[in-house]
Amino acid sequence: MIKRVFLQNHKSLDFEFYQNEYDFIVEEIPIVFSLKGNFLVLKIKKRNLGTWDLIDLISNFLHINRNEIGYAGLKDKNATTTQYISIPKKYSKEIKKFHHKKIEILKTYLHNEKLNIGDLKGNKFRINLKKVDFNTLITIQNCIKLIDKIGMPNYFGFQRFGKDIEQNLLKAKQLVSGELHIKDRKLEKMLISAYQSAFFNAWLVKRVSLHKNKFLLLDGDIFHDLKNNRFFTAKNISEQNITAFENKQISFTGLLPGRKVFRSISKAKQIEENFDDSSIYEKGYRRDAIVFPKIEDIKYNKAKNECLLTFILPKGSYATVFIENIANKNFNS
Repeated sequence: MIKRVFLQNHKSLDFEFYQNEYDFIVEEIPIVFSLKGNFLVLKIKKRNLGTWDLIDLISNFLHINRNEIGYAGLKDKNATTTQYISIPKKYSKEIKKFHHKKIEILKTYLHNEKLNIGDLKGNKFRINLKKVDFNTLITIQNCIKLIDKIGMPNYFGFQRFGKDIEQNLLKAKQLVSGELHIKDRKLEKMLISAYQSAFFNAWLVKRVSLHKNKFLLLDGDIFHDLKNNRFFTAKNISEQNITAFENKQISFTGLLPGRKVFRSISKAKQIEENFDDSSIYEKGYRRDAIVFPKIEDIKYNKAKNECLLTFILPKGSYATVFIENIANKNFNS
C-alpha cells in the first residue's frame, strides 16, 4: 500500500494519538429534517460501537430487516460518536423501549425520507493528542495555519482498506478480472470500493509530489464548484481558476475509476490515466483532492502535555488523515 505524503516540511512529530471513547469524539452535522413524514430519525450517541453493530442491534430489537434502517454515514468503532439513523415511523412506540449500555437515543425527528449515505453536512471532531511538549505545540499551531490556508490532501484513511490491506486489494483485483467470485454482495462492493480508493490515493500522492508546499493545478483538471456543487473541466488554467481555488471556492478532483464517470483531459489526463482501471464494473466517482478543515478550538493542557483539537471536516473526509498531516507521517499503514 502506497504511503500518503503531505505538504508539510517539518520533521515527523512523535505525539501520541489514540482512538478510544475519551480521546476521539465525533458528531455528525445533520441535514435539515422535514419534521413530518413516514420516517423517524434517531439522534444516537454510542461508545465503542460501530455503525453496522448499531444497525444490527436496532434491527434485531425491532425484528426488521437491516435494509429498513437508514444511516447518513459510517462512524468509527473505537470512539464516542453521535450519528443519525432512520427507521419507519410505525416503530415509534417500540423504539422507546430500546435500551443498551453503549447506546443513548438523544432525540427523535420526523422526516419525509429514509436516510441515505451522505445525508449529512459534515462531521465535528474533538481529538486529544498526548505527549505534546511546548515546542511540538508551536509546530502543530503553525501546521494548522498552513492547512487553513492551502487545505489538506483528501486521502482515504487506513480504515477504508480493512485490517489486511494487501490481501483485500488483491481480492478486489481478482474480482475485477473475473478470477474470483463472491456471493456476498456487500463484501464485494466493499472490496471494490477499497480498490477504487487505492487508485485515488496513489494518484493524489503523485499530485502532491508535483510541487513542494503547494497544490499545482493542471490543464484538464475536473474542478468541483463547492458552492454550487457542480463539476467542470478546466481546459486552460486561468487566473480566475487559481483565485477561486485559493479562496476555497473550488477544488480539483481525483478519479475513483469505474463506470459512468468523467475523466480528466490534457495534462491532467497524462497523470490520471496511470491510476485508472477501465475494467472496474462498479460506478466510478470524482472525489475532492483537497479539503479545508474548519478549526474551532485548540486547547493545551500544560500539566498533562495534552492538546485538544476541535475541528469540522466535510463529509467523507478522515480525521485520522488530518492528524497525519499535522504529524507529517502515516498511521497504521
